[in-house]
Amino acid sequence: MTKLFKVEIITRSEKLSALKSALAQHNVKGMTISNVMGAGNQKGKTEIYRGSETTIDLLPKIRIEILTEASMVDSIVAIAKKELNTGNAGDGKIILIPIDNVIRIRTGQEGEDAL
Repeated sequence: MTKLFKVEIITRSEKLSALKSALAQHNVKGMTISNVMGAGNQKGKTEIYRGSETTIDLLPKIRIEILTEASMVDSIVAIAKKELNTGNAGDGKIILIPIDNVIRIRTGQEGEDAL
């Protein structure tokens, strides 16, 4: 069985369309996208809300999850690094997780066939 990976990317929501376009040009098709909140080096910001000071330390981000075979991981990471880099704190993280197996519920296919 081919080695499978989950590439998880957490980044700014405004970068999603550029990343999706770049991945589509390289035949990366399936992905799951979620809205998430996170805290990191950006440290959040302080705002005045209804007369009182409020610290917003969880900032909105998106999480993109891509299941792929090992041969595609390096190109997906290179595309993500190129498209998402602004040089500022908050650009995000790329996490690589090895996957033992993937099973398509409808057909029962497993491994690379299930992708």
